[in-house]
Amino acid sequence: MNEPKQSIYMHWAKTRSFARFSLATSGVMHFPLKELGVNLADLEISGPTYYGYELLNESLTAKCGVPKDCIAPAIGTSMANHLVMATLLEAGDEVLVEQPTYEPILAVAQYLKANITRFPREFSEGFQIDPARIQEKMTPKTKLVVITNLHNPTGVLTDTEKLKALGEIAERVGAKVLVDEVYLECLFPKQGEHLSAFHLGGQFITAGSLTKAYGLSGLRCGWIMAEPELIRRMLRLNDLFAATPPHTAELLSVIALQKLDRIADRSKKLLQTNRALLDNFLDEQKDNLEVVRPEYGTIAFPRLKHHNPEQFFAILRDRYETAVVPGNFFEMPEHFRMGIGCTTEMLAEGLQRLSQALYGSQLASA
Repeated sequence: MNEPKQSIYMHWAKTRSFARFSLATSGVMHFPLKELGVNLADLEISGPTYYGYELLNESLTAKCGVPKDCIAPAIGTSMANHLVMATLLEAGDEVLVEQPTYEPILAVAQYLKANITRFPREFSEGFQIDPARIQEKMTPKTKLVVITNLHNPTGVLTDTEKLKALGEIAERVGAKVLVDEVYLECLFPKQGEHLSAFHLGGQFITAGSLTKAYGLSGLRCGWIMAEPELIRRMLRLNDLFAATPPHTAELLSVIALQKLDRIADRSKKLLQTNRALLDNFLDEQKDNLEVVRPEYGTIAFPRLKHHNPEQFFAILRDRYETAVVPGNFFEMPEHFRMGIGCTTEMLAEGLQRLSQALYGSQLASA
């Protein structure tokens, strides 16, 4: 029997991530529609959407600072990643994927029947990419290298020099590099600012969206940046998946992009306040947790020093009504991913309950 085609993480996120105090959400809390200043007259159900809605294409081009023929809209970053991999990979092609990584990336590569090779991002090295390790794994059969930046699940930033080195390694064998940059938006680039790896050379393909940094996940406003010929191929392939996106969401996305600076200010203030709470919590829990602290973003990935992970996560949910993402979804079961993009009140209470669970579980195991 064939293995089921599914993402175990997405199934968990849709069925088990909810709790009274959820630190499992990885993006900024939802931006209210009423604050977007939308009138019903601004919206339509249907419109001229074929290979992208022209006003949305123009807005994304201006935001990302790229030529019009180098960007394509996508239904969120996950579909962007899927389109890139489905365009570039045939069954049996070799793809290099970082470890740990976001599980749906692996699930798509498996679905496409690619041969997957992993390269490590080590806790002891701050989860940074080591180009030498990637070089060791690269072969003439390698078609694609996939990374996330900011790294999911740790939030660690990969700097330009490491990206350039990775690009040079891939170029030697004719491979492409896909960089999932959905969390890079948490650096809140100004319109046209060149943060994306796309600007480092034609071997780079990047995927991004408004979902994580701005609280606009419901719009599913994502994009792919690549060389024009690849963009054309991905737009045609998307005819098999999404055909045309919901036009109302496209119109709302255009409005959101026009007001993105104000939306970003809300997110920046929230994350600045919440990061201070996270830092205080981590300072107080040095006996129980160790962590590579990211400078940016909405997530962190602590490691339990003493506790049994499976028992701890069950106690945290059942007794303390608090949810985090278990590290087994990232192939590191002693870790957990926690988000800080919720309301400050929920984060404060969730961290308090997490502290109680850490302390109580430690006493119980003593």
